[in-house]
Amino acid sequence: MANKVHVKTGDTVYVLSGKDRGKKGKVLAVNPDDMTVIVEGINITKKHRKPRGRLQEGGIIKQESPISSSKVMLICSRCKSPTKIGRIVRENGQKDRVCKRCGEIIDTEKEAKSE
Repeated sequence: MANKVHVKTGDTVYVLSGKDRGKKGKVLAVNPDDMTVIVEGINITKKHRKPRGRLQEGGIIKQESPISSSKVMLICSRCKSPTKIGRIVRENGQKDRVCKRCGEIIDTEKEAKSE
């Protein structure tokens, strides 16, 4: 069974620890197997790339590296602060992510199994 990560692609997150502590960014990718996320502009590393073929240029490129999902917190769009996420299930079986601070529904998850 795959692990569940509390953030999704496209969420805005706040970095809690590490060299980029206090920065905000948008989640570009989520890897639930490793429990890691790639955040735009966070954990930038340099990679030495060798040119492959005539048209590709070699050199040192900067790219985002994965960080643990436990080091990021979702930023609520309503209260504009880092918050924990709660989940509620509606009567029709629909699941929602909810801000623990203000109670705002962040977004709706996939439909529950229909019968």
